[in-house]
Amino acid sequence: MAPPILSLALPSETGRVLSIQSHTVQGYVGNKSAVFPLQLLGYDVDPVNSVQFSNHTGYPTFKGQVLNGQQLWELIEGLEANDLLYYTHLLTGYIGSVSFLDTVLEVVKKLRSVNPNLVYVCDPVMGDEGKLYVPQDLVSVYRQKVVPVASMLTPNQFEAELLSGCRIESEADGWEACNALHDVGPSKVVITSINIDGNLLLIGSHQKAKGQPPEQFKISIPRIPAYFTGTGDLMTALLLGWSNKYPDNLDKAAELAVSSLQVPVIFVICELAYLVKLTRPSGDLI
Repeated sequence: MAPPILSLALPSETGRVLSIQSHTVQGYVGNKSAVFPLQLLGYDVDPVNSVQFSNHTGYPTFKGQVLNGQQLWELIEGLEANDLLYYTHLLTGYIGSVSFLDTVLEVVKKLRSVNPNLVYVCDPVMGDEGKLYVPQDLVSVYRQKVVPVASMLTPNQFEAELLSGCRIESEADGWEACNALHDVGPSKVVITSINIDGNLLLIGSHQKAKGQPPEQFKISIPRIPAYFTGTGDLMTALLLGWSNKYPDNLDKAAELAVSSLQVPVIFVICELAYLVKLTRPSGDLI
């Protein structure tokens, strides 16, 4: 006999998440950044690693394996065969090929056939600061097929421009991009980082019903002159977690996500500063 669906025994404010993202042995990106924080928030998370690499691709070299669409579908079939395909949320991050993304779309259909209320949170990882780091063909698939079926989108500024067709050079442009994305599908859009005149902003928009004006807000984010991998993956996971706890208050959910993200970032900076102090002859902090 198949085991009972575990999600039915979970508290109503949490749920069961299928997270399809990258994985690294060393470092924290993709599922390594997303799974544990969601578990801390009370969610049951099942990770599917779209890639498994020794380390993230910013290093001079990396080794590992890439999951293809057929292999992803085999995992879904295995879950279905054992009555384990009931999920409240689907979370997707970096996807490197059109064929894999097409299979993800089939996964969305399959999960919604089991749970029509499935919430699909999509981080459309395509590039940043005007530069693509996925094949160009992926952009049109995201725009034409993924955006219409997503419940929440969490693009950065560059990705929001690609998906909406709007050039973002001001807050008003950001709202316009959110509205354009609402028109296509998702009720919640969070542009996680917009650089306007040297200021870093998060812009959020929640259209609670089609045809109604969305509730929109912005959050100023402290700019830290350093580069961290995995922060975008963590941010989207936190947005999923908190927005589910506050489904009608995306503003509050985003504030909690931003504040939650600041804690590990500041901790890393303090730890690095302490290490530098120990190793510098003068003992002075940089």
